Amino acid sequence: MTRIISYILILALINSHTHIRGVSSVLALGANLLCSRLPALTSKQRRMCMRAPDGIVAISEGARLGLLECQAQFRSQRWDCTPAAGTATVFGHVVPVGSREAAYTYAVSAAGASYAVTAACARGNIYSCGCDETKRGRYADAGWKWGGCSADLRYGLRFARRFMDAREVEGDARAVMNLHNNKAGRRAVKKTLLTECKCHGVSGSCTMKTCWRTLPSFSKIGDYLFLRYQKAKLVVPRKSRRRSVPLLTLKRSKRARRPRASHLVFLQKSPNYCEKDLAVGSLGTLGRTCNRTSKGSDGCDLLCCGRGYNTRQYVRKWQCNCKFHWCCFVQCQTCQEEAEEYTCK
Repeated sequence: MTRIISYILILALINSHTHIRGVSSVLALGANLLCSRLPALTSKQRRMCMRAPDGIVAISEGARLGLLECQAQFRSQRWDCTPAAGTATVFGHVVPVGSREAAYTYAVSAAGASYAVTAACARGNIYSCGCDETKRGRYADAGWKWGGCSADLRYGLRFARRFMDAREVEGDARAVMNLHNNKAGRRAVKKTLLTECKCHGVSGSCTMKTCWRTLPSFSKIGDYLFLRYQKAKLVVPRKSRRRSVPLLTLKRSKRARRPRASHLVFLQKSPNYCEKDLAVGSLGTLGRTCNRTSKGSDGCDLLCCGRGYNTRQYVRKWQCNCKFHWCCFVQCQTCQEEAEEYTCK
């Protein structure tokens, strides 16, 4: 947090567009401070960090978005997207095996990076980008006019691709899998982009309409990718005569068909995640809260893997029957009830 707060001062100088002697040396000092403290950067990523530190701040925010969305989507699953100790970094965490959970992790991380960079451009937080001006002033077939501040998704996708893909340096099947899922994550941002419009005319008659492209809430992208996760494709690596890296083809395809760009792909079937096994990225379900009455994935039978569960009784308290009194305060009563909590053995 101290790293980001100190760097905000540097970003303020970037966004002010002031030409003061010595600003370049201050920026270089800030970039050195930021880039030296980010863990596990490749040499290419470190060079990008030095050239565009304002973009890397956005990338780190995108990694946080991706991790939080992953945890929200899998909160009731045996694998809940909690990183094992030592695997979490500011740019997401790595699932050791090439499972469909790893596919989602990489896709949502790449989507978060693209999303955050694009949003930062629109806010003016990145010096080298802003709004997408390519369509401004043009008319759509429906008769409305492009205007406003359209999201500069092209810049966001390009910057995120260069940074996130730079960590895949091994050139093996797992690296190709990760790159494919990164691309699927970026594609998800593009697919879910929204068009917003504003009417112009006397008394809101909408004789003229101006529209622009804008980002959805990131949870919409997370939902989109979760559907892709549920339909993820098992692939196998095949040697390529033309390329030094292997090709991934659908395992159940007799004609060695390649997966679509929108597919999430995985190389290994998922473990059951019941027991702790850091070698496969499983923290187990011991101590996880479950729902005794649910028959779904959050139910105690499934989540606890048949081991049973513990029951804890407690008193739950909350503010209730709140009333506003003139002027000016709110008075509430304290309600309470006896409750039970169930955790996996």
